[in-house]
Amino acid sequence: MAKKQFMLLASLLLVLSVFLAACTGKDKEESGEKPAETGKETEKAEEKKEEEPAEDPSAGLDFPFEVTNKGEPVADGEMTIAMVTDTPFEGTLSRVFYSGTYDAEVISKFDENLFATDGDYLITNDGAATFEISDDNKTIDITIRDGVKWHDGEPVKASDLLYSYQLLGHPDYTGTRYTFMISNVEGMPAYHNGETTEISGIKISDDDKTISITYTEATPSLMSGIWGYATPRHHVGDIMTGEVTMEELVSSDKIRANPIGFGPYKVAKIVPGESVLYERNEDYWRGKPALKSLVLKTVSSASILEVLKKGEVDIASIPTDQYLNAKEIDNIELLADIDYAYTYIGFKLGKWDAEKKTNVTDPNAKMANKLVRQAMWYAMDNETIGKELYNGLRFPASTLIIPVFASFHDPSIETPSYDPEKAKALLDEAGYKDVDGDGFRENDKGEEFVLNFASMSGGEIALPIAQFYIQNWEDVGIKVQLLDGRLHEFNSFYDMVEADDPKIDIYQGAWGTGSDPDPSGLYGRDAAFNYTRYTSEKNDELLAAGTSEKAFDADYRKDIYKQWQELMADEVPVAPTVYRYYLHGVNKRVVNYSIAPGSENARVWKWGVSE
Repeated sequence: MAKKQFMLLASLLLVLSVFLAACTGKDKEESGEKPAETGKETEKAEEKKEEEPAEDPSAGLDFPFEVTNKGEPVADGEMTIAMVTDTPFEGTLSRVFYSGTYDAEVISKFDENLFATDGDYLITNDGAATFEISDDNKTIDITIRDGVKWHDGEPVKASDLLYSYQLLGHPDYTGTRYTFMISNVEGMPAYHNGETTEISGIKISDDDKTISITYTEATPSLMSGIWGYATPRHHVGDIMTGEVTMEELVSSDKIRANPIGFGPYKVAKIVPGESVLYERNEDYWRGKPALKSLVLKTVSSASILEVLKKGEVDIASIPTDQYLNAKEIDNIELLADIDYAYTYIGFKLGKWDAEKKTNVTDPNAKMANKLVRQAMWYAMDNETIGKELYNGLRFPASTLIIPVFASFHDPSIETPSYDPEKAKALLDEAGYKDVDGDGFRENDKGEEFVLNFASMSGGEIALPIAQFYIQNWEDVGIKVQLLDGRLHEFNSFYDMVEADDPKIDIYQGAWGTGSDPDPSGLYGRDAAFNYTRYTSEKNDELLAAGTSEKAFDADYRKDIYKQWQELMADEVPVAPTVYRYYLHGVNKRVVNYSIAPGSENARVWKWGVSE
């Protein structure tokens, strides 16, 4: 590793050092990857114990991270993995274009990042590509290893990584991943605005093995947030030459029915929305994968325990509300850790301007009064939700930077917790009072105030949770009703939220945080994922500072993110409800399987079965 690269890594280890609140009696020297949620990876670190959250929400819980079966995998084993969902997966099987966690799960078995990551989710030189960083931390040279091939036998080229950047920054791109680490590429804004057909900050070597990317600003996100997913230009078609349009590419069978990657397994057959059959990639660059075939199939949350008990699937995420029953199944073992995710209530505050590709906050939105938003947060009894409905596997959330990012999550920040009287006082202050004596408050103009609440179906407790929150809000005089009188399935729910359906006033969603603590991809002015459409100059300023060159200073970045957490707790565009554990049930015949960050056994190609 070059000297400057080492210096950058050392700085990042200080800036990004985060650690998981211990949920076993062991220290976490073993590390690995966990499945991405909403397409975002996870991270972990093991230093700075003095910065652990003041309250340890995992006290008393003890879960292993790796299976106990140490047998050798059989030569031609077969494995079935459950995708636990009550809705079909959408089937947009491209890193550039997908939006949902279920599509991410499908993609993760046949495609992979060019970069490997360590236990802190900083990129390393152990992946399909190696890299070197310039002395000014603004340029990264990425070289693809020999023998890295797409599933059709074509070599993975530097220009395939360039193609991802060309798609992400294209003026016609309608996806959600034109984020800071894309827009920060030198020349990308001009390309994105249609002023040029070239991205000046990206250069390809003559042999198409090395790509050089130069950024406008040096940022500590370089080693934790860089885009490393290539797109097979020769397979999907080239929008740059007019071979296909962006619209044609997104709907193409090359993405939806016959996708290719360079990961350990090839897609052999897709039953749309239901299942995927994968077969071993004999030319996988790391070596021969352990399994001959792999099946990923949808299983409803109501039947997942029975399916595990019968041995029909080998690995499954288990809804936390089913934890107590899962403990009684003899042929599986449970693995769990604190998730890199949180659930939240979002308040619709504006709309997405598709032409300008930016969020526009409406000062006259129904939820524009932040005192009302604060009151609704104070009214929610999230502790009871976690204890009674999730068996203690979810716990009250405070800020929008999760405890896993221990260097940046600040438990000392005062945020709303369950206090109905405080909620009532805030509503009184806002002028929201019960004028007609029906038990519900009118707004500050004396008009009827009724909120439409959008929430997703899924699992037996989805409806009770929504009804519980509705009752919480009713207890302080706010009338809330389920949108259309029911829960909405995953895909239609997010279609409505993304489209800023005017019927939605508030909604319940969840985010996976990703490997980079930078929250601008979810809350930035130009972030398509910023579904509340909240914007402010102070938010812009703090998010920019958190990824600036100054942010290489760990104390500076920590202070910036403390200010940002305080701002969001005061403004409340979203009210975080619970942090959570993710729980996996794994058949006892499974070997080489781990959820520990950085562990070799967290990698799909290692997974096997002993019988």
